[in-house]
Amino acid sequence: MTDLLPEGVTRPRVASFFAGIGGFDLGFERAGMETVWQCEIKPFCQDVLAHHWPDVPKATDIRSVEPMDIPDADIWAGGFPCQDISLARMGPRSGLHGSQSGLFFEFARLLAARRPQVVVLENVAGLLSSNEGRDFGLVVRTLADLGYGVAWRVLDSRHFGVPQSRTRVFIVGSLGGPDAAAAVLFEPECGDRDSEKSRPNGEKSVSPFAISVGDPKRGFVKKLAHCLYAESARHTGTDWSRNYVSYPDGRVRRLTPLEAERLQGFPDGWTYLPKYADDPDKLDSARYHACGNAVTVNVIEWLGERLMASVLSLPATDSEAVA
Repeated sequence: MTDLLPEGVTRPRVASFFAGIGGFDLGFERAGMETVWQCEIKPFCQDVLAHHWPDVPKATDIRSVEPMDIPDADIWAGGFPCQDISLARMGPRSGLHGSQSGLFFEFARLLAARRPQVVVLENVAGLLSSNEGRDFGLVVRTLADLGYGVAWRVLDSRHFGVPQSRTRVFIVGSLGGPDAAAAVLFEPECGDRDSEKSRPNGEKSVSPFAISVGDPKRGFVKKLAHCLYAESARHTGTDWSRNYVSYPDGRVRRLTPLEAERLQGFPDGWTYLPKYADDPDKLDSARYHACGNAVTVNVIEWLGERLMASVLSLPATDSEAVA
C-alpha cells in the first residue's frame, strides 16, 4: 500500500492504546500507516512490542499518561479491556464501572485534550448489551460529545482469511462526521463480513464446530476454530476445550501458541521471545493468552485499507477478506 501513496503524501500516523502484542499496529502498518506511539501495561506484551518496534516510544499505564506525552497522530486506535464487559465473564458484568473496562474513560480523558482526526476502538460484542446497552450508549455519546461522528459494526474474523469464528464490535469516530466514519466500516457493495449468508432453499448448514479436517489416523482439528480466549481457565464450557486436536486413541491437546498466532493472522513466531525460553511452559501460556487478547490482524488490515481510502482518497484493495 505504501507504494501507492501519491508523491509528497506521508503515511498516516497511528497512536496505539491497549496495544497488546501489536495487532492494530501490524495491521495498520500493512495497510500503509506508521506506528508512532504505544501504550501497554502487561510485561510480556511490552516485551513483544519492544521486540518488533524497538524504536517506537512507549508508555505502560494509561492512567499516568498526560496528553502531551503522545506524539502527533492522525489515528488513535485500541481495544480497551473487555474483562468487565464480556459475556464469558463468570458472574455479573461490571461494565464500564469495572476497574478494567472503565479504563475507557482514561482514553477519553486523553482524547478530549488532543482530538485526533480518527478514532478506532474494538471490544467484544458483549459491549452492545452490557448494562442493557447503556455502556455502549455511553461510549458512543462520549465520542459524540467530543465532536466525533460515530459508526459501528460487528465483524467476524472468519470472513477475513482466518479459520476462527471471532465476532468483535468496531467503533470508528471521525471529526469529518458520521458519513466519514461509516465510509470506513461499510462497503457500498453488498458484503457478508458480519453474518452468514442466508440459505433459505439450500441444505441446512451444520455447526462449524462439528466439521473436522485432517488425517483420522494421526489426529484431526476442527475446520473453524472457536473464538480464542485469553483467560482460558475461567471459561468452563466456552473455553479452549472447543479448540483442540483430537487423536483416535482418545487423547486431545489444546492449540499450540503457533496455531493461536496463525488463527489471529500474526506471522509465525510473533510472540516467541528467546528471553523466556528457559521456562517453556510459562512462555507457551503467556503466548496463548496474549494471542487470545489480541485483535485479528487481517481485520485490522482491512480497516486500515478502508481508512487509507477514506483519509487519502486511495482505492481500497480489499485483498485479504474472503466471502
